[in-house]
Amino acid sequence: MNKSFLDDISEQLAKLAPQANAMGEDIKANVKTAMEKTFAKMDLVTREEFDAQVLALKRAEQKIAELEEIVKKLESLSAEG
Repeated sequence: MNKSFLDDISEQLAKLAPQANAMGEDIKANVKTAMEKTFAKMDLVTREEFDAQVLALKRAEQKIAELEEIVKKLESLSAEG
């Protein structure tokens, strides 16, 4: 999970606390920890992992298209002969 995302959210929540700055820092740390635990339980992937899978899928689709063309050519050769 993106650490800056968690930091931003927990910082914004801490700003909402009217208590002293030290207590706001405690809230920020507790919220961040709670969010990290929650996100860890979810089956999430990073943007980098997602992008890598998209790229792999595009390569697989391209290879399938190439193989389909080869099969068509072989079928036409087989039908001729």
